[in-house]
Amino acid sequence: MDLSGQTVLVTGSTGGIGRALVEELAERDVRILAGMRDIDEFDPVSARGAREVRPVRLELSSREEIDACLSELGEQRVDVLVNNAGHFAGGLVERQGLDEVYEMIQVNCAALVHLTKAVLPGMLARRHGKIVNNASIAGYAHFPGAAVYSATKAAVVGFSEALRRELEESEVSVLQLVTPGVETDMLAEVREAYEPHLDDTSKLSGVEPAEWAAKIVTAIEDDDELLNPTGAERLVKLASRGPAGVLDAVLSRAFDR
Repeated sequence: MDLSGQTVLVTGSTGGIGRALVEELAERDVRILAGMRDIDEFDPVSARGAREVRPVRLELSSREEIDACLSELGEQRVDVLVNNAGHFAGGLVERQGLDEVYEMIQVNCAALVHLTKAVLPGMLARRHGKIVNNASIAGYAHFPGAAVYSATKAAVVGFSEALRRELEESEVSVLQLVTPGVETDMLAEVREAYEPHLDDTSKLSGVEPAEWAAKIVTAIEDDDELLNPTGAERLVKLASRGPAGVLDAVLSRAFDR
């Protein structure tokens, strides 16, 4: 996909992967809508090559909030939607608060579908567009201690694959991101959540956000349908597609309830 002159909406742009994506896109001839809960938290990005880098309010906590934010955007054209925002809360299911459970389902899954449904008609009418969904390695390898999070990401995998097939005869495409561990605040929360269950959480390391963001933008430009992780996490994904016993054996040795 030639990004020149395109408008890209990135959710969760305050920090982490979203911020890195905005910075990577700012090197190109694009208009960037940096979606975030509070635009006052946006640290300006130098539009080194971009036509515009504009923070926009995008609160994903409820259907009503999303509709209000979309109303504020008005008739804004979106050529590429990057559903990047996510929420993680780990722990054993019976110990998790229901508020955290519902927030993960809302932000990671329901909001992603809502935003996709909102921008898709315009893309189809213009016969041009791309949906980018952050599915995560957790959408394939369902880790104990993150059951609800894994369920939301598995839902994103299913939604992305089905949507890609729905759009096969159109000019709109889907890119699914099998995001590995990335050194963000969320990964720090993952380490904290797993401290009672793993002997050494330092092994939960990740790539730098800028490195993963660069790969995402390249995958968009190359019209890839899937962006896989590398190294050990790629092997984990492959194991998840095989007999369940393989992944069970690996995780049972590492995880202590």
